[in-house]
Amino acid sequence: MEGWTEEEMRNKDLMAPCGLYCGTCGVYIANRDGNEKFRAVMGNLYGTKTEETACLGCMQPDPPKMLYGFCKSCTIRDCVKSKGYYSCHQCEEWPCSMIENFLFATGVKVMRRTIPIWRDKVAEHGDEKGSVEWARSECTRYHCPSCGEPLFRGAQRCRSCKTPVADELDGSL
Repeated sequence: MEGWTEEEMRNKDLMAPCGLYCGTCGVYIANRDGNEKFRAVMGNLYGTKTEETACLGCMQPDPPKMLYGFCKSCTIRDCVKSKGYYSCHQCEEWPCSMIENFLFATGVKVMRRTIPIWRDKVAEHGDEKGSVEWARSECTRYHCPSCGEPLFRGAQRCRSCKTPVADELDGSL
């Protein structure tokens, strides 16, 4: 699939427990693609220096090689690990106050959309394959409806054809 490799979709490091799939995160994509201009844009958005705006996925084994500062202090990530899960889709308490009170409203919207999909994919395919199919569904979702170019989660408009995409995808940040 254009935009992501099969290896990325199978990489559990990119399977954020909250449902914000790291493979579609602008910080991850900017780092993966070596796009310094995009890293600067993402850093400005989240209030970090360009050189600190890099990540290889929030579920990297400890100690992580490259974990974005915001993700290092994520209470959701810590909660999932403390319960012996790797995702909120496994937790009967979902959605909890950590989800509902997440810092970004767009993130809450995405989490509320993705965790039920993850649960459905796991129920249909089993844990391993279902999780990969969930990641694949997220990668499939983030393509421009007009030109088909890959996007990132939170995109406001397509970088290729400039079509506004926010309302169709995640809304405004």
